[in-house]
Amino acid sequence: MSLHPSLRVDSAGAQQRTVLTRIERIKDLMQKGQWEDEQTVTSLPKTKIVKVKARKTKAAKEAATKAKETKKK
Repeated sequence: MSLHPSLRVDSAGAQQRTVLTRIERIKDLMQKGQWEDEQTVTSLPKTKIVKVKARKTKAAKEAATKAKETKKK
């Protein structure tokens, strides 16, 4: 039996999460050295989520411009 198109999970449409779970926040604080074992798990400080954007390299940009130039000719 096939799966209805509206129920399919598409990874291309997935967005980056803006909220971390409690465990993820504690792990992040441990990596930064801001977590103490005696600290309570409630009222944790906020942790910043870094969004990463992929950049095009110079070679990719040059290849794209060359491709556009060849199409124009």
